[in-house]
Amino acid sequence: MPTRRRGLILDFGGVLTTRMRLNGQAFERSEGLKPGEYFAALNENPEGVAIYAALEVGKATQEDWNRVIGGILGIDPTNLMQRALANLHPEPQIVAVAKRARAAGIKVAMLSNSFGIEPYNPYADKGMWTDFFVAVILSELEGVRKPSPAIYERALDALGLIGPGCAFVDDHAENLPPAETLGIRTVHHTTDPVATAAILESLLLDPTPA
Repeated sequence: MPTRRRGLILDFGGVLTTRMRLNGQAFERSEGLKPGEYFAALNENPEGVAIYAALEVGKATQEDWNRVIGGILGIDPTNLMQRALANLHPEPQIVAVAKRARAAGIKVAMLSNSFGIEPYNPYADKGMWTDFFVAVILSELEGVRKPSPAIYERALDALGLIGPGCAFVDDHAENLPPAETLGIRTVHHTTDPVATAAILESLLLDPTPA
Protein backbone atom coordinates (compact mmCIF):
# COMPACT_ATOMS: atom_id res chain seq x y z
CA MET A 1 0.00 0.00 0.00
CA PRO A 2 1.45 3.40 -0.93
CA THR A 3 2.71 5.58 1.93
CA ARG A 4 0.62 8.66 2.53
CA ARG A 5 3.13 11.45 3.03
CA ARG A 6 2.28 14.09 5.58
CA GLY A 7 5.44 16.17 5.42
CA LEU A 8 7.32 18.11 2.77
CA ILE A 9 10.86 19.35 3.45
CA LEU A 10 12.27 21.85 0.96
CA ASP A 11 15.73 23.27 0.43
CA PHE A 12 15.88 27.05 0.01
CA GLY A 13 18.48 28.20 -2.53
CA GLY A 14 17.87 26.64 -5.93
CA VAL A 15 14.63 24.86 -4.92
CA LEU A 16 12.29 27.36 -3.28
CA THR A 17 14.17 29.99 -5.25
CA THR A 18 15.45 30.40 -8.76
CA ARG A 19 18.82 28.90 -9.64
CA MET A 20 21.81 29.88 -7.53
CA ARG A 21 24.15 29.90 -10.52
CA LEU A 22 22.03 32.38 -12.43
CA ASN A 23 21.90 34.58 -9.36
CA GLY A 24 25.68 34.41 -8.98
CA GLN A 25 26.25 35.28 -12.61
CA ALA A 26 23.97 38.31 -12.26
CA PHE A 27 25.91 39.34 -9.15
CA GLU A 28 29.19 39.14 -11.05
CA ARG A 29 27.81 41.43 -13.74
CA SER A 30 26.41 43.94 -11.27
CA GLU A 31 29.72 44.14 -9.37
CA GLY A 32 31.90 44.29 -12.50
CA LEU A 33 33.57 40.96 -11.72
CA LYS A 34 35.02 38.57 -14.28
CA PRO A 35 32.84 35.57 -15.21
CA GLY A 36 33.40 32.82 -12.65
CA GLU A 37 35.24 35.06 -10.20
CA TYR A 38 32.56 34.94 -7.51
CA PHE A 39 32.18 31.17 -7.78
CA ALA A 40 35.92 30.72 -7.49
CA ALA A 41 35.94 32.82 -4.32
CA LEU A 42 33.27 30.59 -2.77
CA ASN A 43 34.34 27.18 -4.01
CA GLU A 44 38.09 27.31 -4.71
CA ASN A 45 39.72 30.00 -2.60
CA PRO A 46 40.68 28.34 0.74
CA GLU A 47 39.67 31.39 2.78
CA GLY A 48 36.36 31.62 0.94
CA VAL A 49 35.59 27.93 1.40
CA ALA A 50 36.47 28.11 5.09
CA ILE A 51 34.39 31.18 5.88
CA TYR A 52 31.32 29.79 4.11
CA ALA A 53 31.63 26.48 5.97
CA ALA A 54 31.98 28.38 9.26
CA LEU A 55 28.97 30.60 8.48
CA GLU A 56 26.81 27.60 7.70
CA VAL A 57 27.30 26.10 11.18
CA GLY A 58 27.20 29.34 13.16
CA LYS A 59 30.95 29.61 13.77
CA ALA A 60 31.22 32.83 11.74
CA THR A 61 28.82 35.71 11.29
CA GLN A 62 27.35 36.98 8.07
CA GLU A 63 29.44 40.12 8.53
CA ASP A 64 32.57 37.91 8.78
CA TRP A 65 31.55 36.38 5.45
CA ASN A 66 30.97 39.82 3.94
CA ARG A 67 34.43 40.95 5.02
CA VAL A 68 36.31 37.85 3.84
CA ILE A 69 34.53 37.43 0.49
CA GLY A 70 34.66 41.18 -0.15
CA GLY A 71 38.40 41.09 0.50
CA ILE A 72 38.96 38.17 -1.86
CA LEU A 73 36.99 39.89 -4.61
CA GLY A 74 38.31 43.37 -3.90
CA ILE A 75 34.84 44.89 -3.54
CA ASP A 76 32.96 46.78 -0.85
CA PRO A 77 31.91 44.30 1.88
CA THR A 78 29.00 46.45 3.09
CA ASN A 79 25.77 44.41 2.89
CA LEU A 80 27.59 42.00 0.61
CA MET A 81 25.36 38.98 1.27
CA GLN A 82 22.30 41.07 0.47
CA ARG A 83 23.88 42.24 -2.77
CA ALA A 84 25.05 38.73 -3.59
CA LEU A 85 21.49 37.36 -3.31
CA ALA A 86 19.72 40.32 -4.91
CA ASN A 87 18.83 38.35 -8.05
CA LEU A 88 17.51 35.31 -6.20
CA HIS A 89 13.72 35.11 -6.39
CA PRO A 90 11.02 32.69 -5.23
CA GLU A 91 10.47 29.86 -7.72
CA PRO A 92 6.74 30.16 -8.56
CA GLN A 93 6.12 26.49 -9.41
CA ILE A 94 7.68 25.14 -6.21
CA VAL A 95 6.15 27.81 -3.99
CA ALA A 96 2.74 27.01 -5.48
CA VAL A 97 3.10 23.31 -4.69
CA ALA A 98 4.19 24.17 -1.15
CA LYS A 99 1.06 26.30 -0.72
CA ARG A 100 -1.19 23.56 -2.10
CA ALA A 101 0.46 20.99 0.14
CA ARG A 102 -0.04 23.25 3.14
CA ALA A 103 -3.70 23.77 2.23
CA ALA A 104 -4.11 19.98 2.03
CA GLY A 105 -2.91 19.61 5.61
CA ILE A 106 0.65 18.56 4.80
CA LYS A 107 3.32 19.92 7.11
CA VAL A 108 5.81 21.99 5.08
CA ALA A 109 9.31 22.75 6.36
CA MET A 110 12.40 24.45 5.02
CA LEU A 111 15.81 22.86 5.55
CA SER A 112 18.71 25.08 4.49
CA ASN A 113 22.45 25.36 4.88
CA SER A 114 22.40 28.90 6.16
CA PHE A 115 23.35 32.16 4.47
CA GLY A 116 23.12 33.82 7.88
CA ILE A 117 20.14 35.77 9.15
CA GLU A 118 21.78 38.90 10.63
CA PRO A 119 22.02 41.67 9.61
CA TYR A 120 20.32 40.46 6.41
CA ASN A 121 17.75 37.68 6.52
CA PRO A 122 17.40 36.36 2.95
CA TYR A 123 14.62 33.97 3.93
CA ALA A 124 12.38 36.70 5.30
CA ASP A 125 13.35 38.98 2.41
CA LYS A 126 12.16 36.41 -0.12
CA GLY A 127 8.97 35.65 1.83
CA MET A 128 10.25 32.26 3.03
CA TRP A 129 10.35 32.56 6.80
CA THR A 130 8.58 31.21 9.88
CA ASP A 131 5.17 32.47 8.84
CA PHE A 132 5.32 30.31 5.69
CA PHE A 133 6.49 27.02 7.23
CA VAL A 134 5.54 24.74 10.09
CA ALA A 135 9.26 24.47 10.81
CA VAL A 136 12.45 26.17 9.65
CA ILE A 137 15.65 24.18 10.14
CA LEU A 138 18.77 26.27 9.51
CA SER A 139 22.26 24.81 9.77
CA GLU A 140 23.49 28.01 11.42
CA LEU A 141 21.08 27.51 14.32
CA GLU A 142 21.54 23.74 14.51
CA GLY A 143 25.34 23.82 14.43
CA VAL A 144 25.36 21.10 11.77
CA ARG A 145 24.87 21.22 8.02
CA LYS A 146 23.66 19.03 5.18
CA PRO A 147 24.58 16.30 4.40
CA SER A 148 25.10 15.39 8.08
CA PRO A 149 22.42 12.85 9.05
CA ALA A 150 21.72 14.76 12.27
CA ILE A 151 20.11 17.70 10.51
CA TYR A 152 17.58 15.48 8.74
CA GLU A 153 16.70 13.85 12.05
CA ARG A 154 16.11 17.30 13.50
CA ALA A 155 13.84 18.17 10.59
CA LEU A 156 11.75 15.09 11.27
CA ASP A 157 11.63 15.91 14.97
CA ALA A 158 10.51 19.46 14.18
CA LEU A 159 7.67 18.09 12.05
CA GLY A 160 6.77 15.32 14.49
CA LEU A 161 6.94 12.78 11.66
CA ILE A 162 8.91 9.69 10.69
CA GLY A 163 10.99 9.41 7.53
CA PRO A 164 8.58 7.40 5.36
CA GLY A 165 5.94 10.03 6.01
CA CYS A 166 7.98 12.80 4.36
CA ALA A 167 9.40 13.94 1.03
CA PHE A 168 12.56 16.03 0.72
CA VAL A 169 13.69 18.15 -2.23
CA ASP A 170 17.24 19.41 -2.78
CA ASP A 171 19.23 20.57 -5.80
CA HIS A 172 22.47 18.92 -4.63
CA ALA A 173 22.48 15.16 -5.14
CA GLU A 174 24.97 14.61 -2.32
CA ASN A 175 22.38 15.89 0.17
CA LEU A 176 19.87 13.15 -0.65
CA PRO A 177 21.36 9.81 0.56
CA PRO A 178 21.32 10.65 4.30
CA ALA A 179 17.63 11.51 4.01
CA GLU A 180 16.96 8.28 2.11
CA THR A 181 18.63 6.32 4.91
CA LEU A 182 15.94 7.67 7.24
CA GLY A 183 13.22 6.48 4.87
CA ILE A 184 12.47 9.93 3.46
CA ARG A 185 11.38 9.98 -0.18
CA THR A 186 13.87 12.26 -1.94
CA VAL A 187 13.52 14.33 -5.09
CA HIS A 188 16.56 15.74 -6.88
CA HIS A 189 15.60 19.12 -8.30
CA THR A 190 17.71 20.04 -11.31
CA THR A 191 16.79 22.90 -13.64
CA ASP A 192 13.13 22.17 -14.37
CA PRO A 193 10.75 23.41 -11.66
CA VAL A 194 7.74 22.25 -13.66
CA ALA A 195 9.01 18.65 -13.58
CA THR A 196 9.82 18.83 -9.87
CA ALA A 197 6.42 20.31 -9.12
CA ALA A 198 4.74 17.47 -11.03
CA ILE A 199 6.66 14.87 -9.00
CA LEU A 200 5.63 16.54 -5.76
CA GLU A 201 2.03 16.72 -6.88
CA SER A 202 2.05 12.95 -7.46
CA LEU A 203 3.78 12.22 -4.16
CA LEU A 204 1.76 14.51 -1.95
CA LEU A 205 -1.52 15.52 -3.52
CA ASP A 206 -2.74 12.57 -5.61
CA PRO A 207 -5.31 10.39 -3.83
CA THR A 208 -2.95 7.39 -4.00
CA PRO A 209 0.61 8.83 -4.02
CA ALA A 210 3.52 6.73 -5.24
